[in-house]
Amino acid sequence: MMLRVSSKSRYALRIMVYLARQGVNPAPSRKQDIADAEEISADYVEQILIRLRGGGLVTSHRGARGGFTLAREAHLVRVLDVVEAAEGSLTFIPEEELLSVHPTIAATSQMWSAIQLCMEKELSSITIAGLVAEADKLRHGAQLMYDI
Repeated sequence: MMLRVSSKSRYALRIMVYLARQGVNPAPSRKQDIADAEEISADYVEQILIRLRGGGLVTSHRGARGGFTLAREAHLVRVLDVVEAAEGSLTFIPEEELLSVHPTIAATSQMWSAIQLCMEKELSSITIAGLVAEADKLRHGAQLMYDI
């Protein structure tokens, strides 16, 4: 069994890392440039950028030199922020199950709640700046390593 993370979240993280790698005070990145660099459809990049903008993670710039930049520094953006902007809040179980008095539902709900808290904690501990650093290590041949 595998818990799947949607393409929205995976691509949103790639887009955020791309924008973070553009450096301090970058010129805005066009959606087509992001799409080409990350090998994602430009239309899908646009959909994800709209969600990231709505989550306060990117800023859009209009005009001939328009595009997108990070709304705040990469070390202040947690992976959890990006996933929630792309997907909405992490929820493993419906809220009504948390309130259930049925013993089996209550027991499994507690388990899913504990797992959700662990995931939120882990996703909160990783920043976009951390992902940029890991990507840079990989470019230089280092092994990628995360402890979970």
